[in-house]
Order: sequence, then structure tokens, then C-alpha cells
Amino acid sequence: MIPDFQTIMLPTLEILADKKEHSLQDLISQISDKFKLTEKEKNELVPSGVQTKMYNRVTWVLTHFKKAHLAYTIRRGVFGITQEGMKILESKPPRIDLKFLKEIPEYKQWKDSYIKDWQDTHSSDKKDIVEEIETDKTPEELLDYSYSQLKEELAIELIEKIKECSPSFFERLVIDLLIKMGYGGSRKEAGKVIGKSGDGGIDGIINEDKLGLDTIYIQAKKWDNTVPIAQIRDFAGSLLSKKAKKGIFLSTSDFPKGAYDFVSSIEPKIILINGRELAELMIEYGVGVATKINYEVKKMDNDYFEE
Repeated sequence: MIPDFQTIMLPTLEILADKKEHSLQDLISQISDKFKLTEKEKNELVPSGVQTKMYNRVTWVLTHFKKAHLAYTIRRGVFGITQEGMKILESKPPRIDLKFLKEIPEYKQWKDSYIKDWQDTHSSDKKDIVEEIETDKTPEELLDYSYSQLKEELAIELIEKIKECSPSFFERLVIDLLIKMGYGGSRKEAGKVIGKSGDGGIDGIINEDKLGLDTIYIQAKKWDNTVPIAQIRDFAGSLLSKKAKKGIFLSTSDFPKGAYDFVSSIEPKIILINGRELAELMIEYGVGVATKINYEVKKMDNDYFEE
């Protein structure tokens, strides 16, 4: 199990106690070995996928240590322990965490100054929400977690809204989504909604590319319960009757495991997209959603400071 960033504070300082120069990767490697992490755990990414969890957590440990004057940067990506850090270890603390660091004057001064600056730049009605939050997550992990929660709630809201719409609207939505994903070009030239009696179980068609070299047939059904596998078989039969090679079956609910086994064993090629996947694609490609607010997260550009 990957330890949280407060748990690795004491082990990190203990590694630095040999007074040698330690690179960030060296610290990550030693901490990973100490906690007997598997290769999968070592390579596990934060939700945003931009870096590993261990990289993120060790980096934040060092940030807090530098604010507490327990560690310092020798040169880019290389760190050492301070005399204050050695004194802390000599006291043999059972654990070092954020609560422990707040007892260090230099750290407390930095934290108090940070909070005051935040209060001074925000409206008075928000000052009362500024408080210390003890957490096992780093700032990036908290941001990723909050984003994931908002995305999850939006996905649920989208599916519920789609279920309230007419079947014909859902079919048009699916065509719009596929066009946004790069199939066929414009709506006029790429997608066609069939959606009428006698369509042979096919709700729409779309060109796979702008030149129309291949056609994808679509089945889009609003379901509350799991889609019966018989529906998938009927769709496959419709594709065969049209000598079609590719099809997409979308639903607001889910498919049984047998449906996935079935489509993986036949020709033509059929892709199943359930409600959750449909909502995630709508969010990713901006269909039926609008941007409420953007947060731009920046990091220091070390290359700029190279002389």
C-alpha cells in the first residue's frame, strides 16, 4: 500500500540524516523500498496522470521540510539535511507530520503568513472558511479528488437528463458526440439519423472519416435496466444483413458480461458504450456541457533559471 505523504515525512528525514546529497529520484527509490512497494504501486499515477503518486508525495514532503528549515536544496533536484533537521531526529520523534511541523517556529511563521495573505486578497465573507485542514492528501491529490467528485456528479446528472429526453433527441445526441470525436467531419456530411420503424435495428449511420471510406452503424437506446443480450444479437444481425463491418451500440444503462463476450467473438466489429462511458465521453468532448470555471495550475519552470 502506498503511504500517504505525512507517513513518509520521518523516513525521508532519516534518509537525509547521512548528510550525503540525495536526488529526488534517490529519495523516491529508498522510500519505495522501505515500504516494500510493488512495481505497480511505484508507477501508480495521481488522478491527473501527470506524475506518480510517490513523486508527488516526496516532492511535497521536501516542500514542507524546506519551509520548516529541516532540509534544503543543494542544487536542482538534489537535497540535504540542515542542522535543525538533525536536531529533530536526535529527539527521536515517533512521527513527523503537519501537526508536528506547526510546532516549529519557522514553519508556523510561514503558515500564518500564507493564511494572512489569502485572507487579505479575498472578500470578507470568505475569511471565516480559512482554517487548517489536516489531510493525508497532497494539494494536487486534493484538487484531483475534488475534480473527480465533480465529474462523477456531472456524469450522473447527464444520464438522468438524457433519460428525460425523447428517443429521437438521444439519437441526434449520439451523432453529435461521434462527430465531436472526429468521425466524418461536419454533421451535414457525416451523420444521418434513421430512427424510424423498419430501420432493421439501426438508429443512425456515420462516416468513419471525412472521405466516407467506411460507414459505422449506430444503435442508441435509452434503458433503465441492463440491456438484454438479445438486443445485441439483433443489432449484429442487422449489420450482417447490410454487409456492414462496424457498429456502435450505446445505452444509458449497462450491458451484461455475456454481451461483451459475444461482441468480442464475432464479425462485424461492435463497440458497446454504457451510460457511464457515454457521460464521460460527453464531458471530455464538450457535448451537452458548458464550462463553469477554469483553474490554471502552474509550476516553476526550472529551465528558465538555468544560467
